[in-house]
Parts: sequence; structure tokens; C-alpha cells
Amino acid sequence: MTEYSSPLPRSPLLSVLRQIGNTAVTLLVTFIGLLAVTFIISRVVPIDPVTSILGERATNAQIEQTREALGLNDPLWQQFAIYLGDTLTGDLGTSIRTREPVLQEVARRFPATLELATLATVLGVLLGVPAGVIAATKPGSWFDQITRLIGLMGYSMPIFWLGLMGLLLFYGHLGWVGGPGRLDAVYQMSYDFDITPYSGMILLDTALNGRWDMFANAFSHIILPAGLLAYISMAYISRMTRSFMMNELGQEYITTARVKGMPEYRVIWVHALKNVMVPLITVVALSYAYLLEGAVLTETIFAWPGLGSYITDALMVADMPAVLGGTVVVGAAYIGLNMLSDLLYRLVDPRARV
Repeated sequence: MTEYSSPLPRSPLLSVLRQIGNTAVTLLVTFIGLLAVTFIISRVVPIDPVTSILGERATNAQIEQTREALGLNDPLWQQFAIYLGDTLTGDLGTSIRTREPVLQEVARRFPATLELATLATVLGVLLGVPAGVIAATKPGSWFDQITRLIGLMGYSMPIFWLGLMGLLLFYGHLGWVGGPGRLDAVYQMSYDFDITPYSGMILLDTALNGRWDMFANAFSHIILPAGLLAYISMAYISRMTRSFMMNELGQEYITTARVKGMPEYRVIWVHALKNVMVPLITVVALSYAYLLEGAVLTETIFAWPGLGSYITDALMVADMPAVLGGTVVVGAAYIGLNMLSDLLYRLVDPRARV
């Protein structure tokens, strides 16, 4: 008589680790693809890196010597292999404009963009999620119409126009907020010499150093650009939250909860919103990634010394190592946020762990 043994149950931990490993491999392949795209761009743009370095008066001997030193005479596959190895080890090249390593310059600029995008995303979530939930519970009401109108305006209005109008009204005429930049000039000097820069994010650093006067000044400078980006984020988040909630409110478990006499606020804000949070995590992560990579115009208008303005300034002077290095960092942040959202998705939804 043949005995059959039932298969051993799969360990939840091993399943999660396997999925994390698969996700990491996918993201690594995606990152290599990003590097391939940036490498191709660096080779097809009508800008000669040697001319950018030496100038137009360089002799043919100097040009050939520099091309040999940069490896531009090697086969393309070999150039890409070197580029891939340098990038994976943290070498993003040297800026033609400043002659400094691009990674160091990006490290100085990125905290400003991170601070701006983080505050904007927090404000967008705090305003967008409740607005979307309330609009979904009262479809066709005046609140729903206003929420949809605000969302449509957020999609339609150019961010540079909103920034200019905001500066003209709230800074120029009313004086409610600080002007361009992260700090007033007197506070900027004090920040450079008296503040211990734990993170490079001024709000956090000034709070940790107990300089609340400087914190207030920094907040007056960041609130307008962060508010404008939060408006764009809120328009997207509120629209998606409304769509997700309307779908959940039509499910049978919601009807059953209401029939059993469960309070309406628990039906909406506990049961329905809990299931909405699963896809909403991805929405918030994508919105955050968009602000990290899409704040170029906002940083330019408000003279915000972040990564977006760094890439823009480098592009204006054909500093391609700086442009490509900044692009790689933004792409890496986007990929990292996608991986984080995937991990949070698996934590929130047990079905995704199978």
C-alpha cells in the first residue's frame, strides 16, 4: 500500500522573502534599464563632452587625448559597462561647470527637494483623502461638485502660473509668506555657521537645534511652494480616493454592515477606508515620486536650491554629467518608492503575501 504524504505548508516568512527577492531583482533590472536610457541619451544629444570640457579653441591633439582619457574611443558596450560599474559604485561623474563630483553636488541639493516634496505630500494626503471620502459618500452634492472642480483645476492650471500668481499675491501684496529661497539672507548666514546640519532639511535641522526663530522663517519660505505642490497632489489623491471609495461603498460587506446597524462613521471610516488604503498606498507613492521629479518649475520660480533647479541649471550650460547624474538619482528615488509601496501593500493586504 502506497502512502502519500501531504505537502508541507509554505512558510509565510519564506513566501514574503521570496516575493521581496523577486521585487528586488525586478527593480535592479529596471534600474539598469534606466542607466541604459541615460547612457543612450548622453551619446545621441548634439553636445560633444570633449568640447564642453576643453572649449571650442582646443587643438585636435588635445581633443583626441581627452577622448582617449574619457574612454570615448572604446566600443559602446565597453563604455556602457564602465558607466554601469561607476554608477553602481556611486561615481556619477564630474560636473563640467564646477569640476566637483556630481554625487556630492546632488547630495547637497537633494535634501531641499526632499523637504519640499515631503511637506507637499503630507499636506496633499491630509486634505485629499478626507475630501475624497466625503465626496464619495455624498455623490452629486455641492461638496462633491466642489471637490471635483478643485481637482479639475489642479490638473488644468500650469504650475508656473500658479507659482507666479502666488508670489505676486501672498508675498508681493499681502506679505504673508517669505520670498524666494529657503531662508532670508541673515538667517542663511546663521544657518551656514551656527546650525548643525543633521539632515540638510532646514525645518528639521532648526527644530533639532532649538532655533525656532529660524524655523519660523524657513516655514514662511516653504509654505507657498509646498502648498502649490500639495494642491497638485491633493487633486490627484482626492480624485482617486473618491473613485476607490465609491467602488467599496457598493460592495456587499458594506450593505451587510449597515443592515446589522453598524454606525455609519464606522462603515465609512473604518471598514471601507481600510480596504481603500490598499490601492491608495500606490497612489500616494506615485504622487510623492512625481513631486520629487516634477518640481523643476516650482524650484525655478521660487529659487529653491533643490535637485530640479540643479538639473535645469546644468542643462542650460550643457553640463551633461550633472544632468544625467541628477536624472539617475531621481529615477533611483522613483524606483525606491515603488519598492516601498509594494512592501507596504503586502503588509496592509494579507492576500498579497500568498
